[in-house]
Amino acid sequence: MAAPLDDMFSFCVDPGKAATSVDVRFIDNLKGKGLFAKKSIKKGDVIFLERPLVSAQFLWNALYKYKACDYCLRALETAEENARRLSGIPGLNLPHPELCRVRPELHQACPQCQVMYCSSECRQAAAEQYHRVLCLGPSQEDPDHPINKLKDAWRSMHYPPETSSIMLMARMVAAVKQAKDKAHWQKLFSHFCSRAANEEEEIAHKLLGEKFRGQLALLHSLFKTALYDDHLNRWFVPEGFRSLFALVGTNGQGIGTSSLSQWVHACDSLELPAQQREQLDSFIDQLYKDIEKETGDFLNCEGSGLFLLQSSCNHSCIPNAEASFPENNFLLQLSALSDISPGEEICISYLDCCQRDRSRHSRHKILRENYLFVCSCPKCVSQMDELDATSEEEEEEEGEAEGETEGDEMEDEMTDV
Repeated sequence: MAAPLDDMFSFCVDPGKAATSVDVRFIDNLKGKGLFAKKSIKKGDVIFLERPLVSAQFLWNALYKYKACDYCLRALETAEENARRLSGIPGLNLPHPELCRVRPELHQACPQCQVMYCSSECRQAAAEQYHRVLCLGPSQEDPDHPINKLKDAWRSMHYPPETSSIMLMARMVAAVKQAKDKAHWQKLFSHFCSRAANEEEEIAHKLLGEKFRGQLALLHSLFKTALYDDHLNRWFVPEGFRSLFALVGTNGQGIGTSSLSQWVHACDSLELPAQQREQLDSFIDQLYKDIEKETGDFLNCEGSGLFLLQSSCNHSCIPNAEASFPENNFLLQLSALSDISPGEEICISYLDCCQRDRSRHSRHKILRENYLFVCSCPKCVSQMDELDATSEEEEEEEGEAEGETEGDEMEDEMTDV
């Protein structure tokens, strides 16, 4: 059955508007729930804006000095600072620096542990939701603190490109521990898609990597030592711990923020004489070439979050909606890619554009390995007869040409803002 209205829409910026636009319905035991339009939605319309229940920056991303607000993941570097670090050019000066929207004068640190926030509002929100439990105070750099040992163990098992973080699970625990109504928060987390025990174990090992199958017990022990709470006993037994892994692995949505990307978009909107426009575009093109040479594809502050309403969106290889982060923070915007009729299911793609252009066989391989389901969207159904005949040799050639992909939804949806 559909979850209560006040739960599913409670983290939307405008819950009433979202509730008049979409509906969460149970489809069947195989697909679970889905998101459906309640009225006509035009291409380009914003369907809803939603905050995550919890979110966290990836640990390697933070370690490599991608500075983000500990609460909303907003990039903390100015566009110029960001460009200098990513390009490896310390003296680089950006034209039109006034277009950068980062405001360092508003940044605040936790007075106990010095974790940084983009504003006093974010610092207060973090303190009220989870940070009082997770604040390390003067032990922030102590490698023997239980939470730091947990972080180190995770980094040793989950290398970049990252698709999840143990700290997303830690913030789930902390949010319940700090909540006045603990049962309500546990209920919110219970609305996310669940899996059978064998699928949970497969997802957990997928996140860690095959060679670390035996180390799940170590991670479980460190997690329990750092965060155990009687109210959440079921999350700390081995099967409950695997369930948390499956929850974040199945429902986690990637979040990417970038002050440089935001500055580039602002530059694109400038009305300039032809010669100045050509010079600016040339500068930006060269900057991205320098960044690609120095940093590669790792451009953004990256993390993941659990979005209650957005997690109801199922996959389609021909999606009619997409998620983005236009505010350069964790606020998710779901927008229509095409006209959507009343009663039509709203679907996003767990695959990136290149993956969606591949054969049905290859798409299904990625989805089966990373999400444990077989896609039956209209594109896959229509291609079934034709592409089922694709030879193994052709598939190998296709894989060599485009590269077999090991990412999941959290990585695939993480595009430049």
